[in-house]
Amino acid sequence: MHFTKERINALEKHTRTHLINSLSGFKSANLIGTQDKQGNTNLAIVSSVIHLGAHPPLVGMIMRPNSAPRHTFENIIETGSYTINQVNKAIYKQAHQTSARYDKNESEFDTTGLTPEYLNDFAAPFVKESRLKYSVKFVENQHLAINGTELVIGEITDVYLDEVALQSDGFLDLQAIETVAVTGLDSYHTSNKLTRLPYAKK
Repeated sequence: MHFTKERINALEKHTRTHLINSLSGFKSANLIGTQDKQGNTNLAIVSSVIHLGAHPPLVGMIMRPNSAPRHTFENIIETGSYTINQVNKAIYKQAHQTSARYDKNESEFDTTGLTPEYLNDFAAPFVKESRLKYSVKFVENQHLAINGTELVIGEITDVYLDEVALQSDGFLDLQAIETVAVTGLDSYHTSNKLTRLPYAKK
């Protein structure tokens, strides 16, 4: 099967969205926890979190255009603090529900039954049910003119994880904590590890 540019552009919008979103393959599913200065909490599922570097520990994510209210992005800019909480098998349905459009005064924690957790006086809430989560301080954002999205960059400050995932060399066995991946907009998957390979050398 061959999709030309013309054929892609001719697809019904919803179909095209599913197709293009699926092309990048399995992606991490993470819940972004934020809180505004009035104490209103927000929780949003994001599949665009990317590793940017370990020295210093930097993480990035793509946020949608600001043409409509985007409470997560607004809270990050306002407070400079957010948490990233990996989705696992036990909570993927609640995590998916956070993608619904709620008003700013409606907390996704309340609507989904997930539990906000505050650790070490960090200003943003964690998801108690997540088995791997970390606090992030906002560093900068880059506006992408091509489609109006924002690349949000932050520095990881604290990491909290289920000890069963941590191996002696620092590698995290995500399968051990039932981390879930996502494809497209609404398909969730658990993993089946093949093996770890040695460092590739010429």
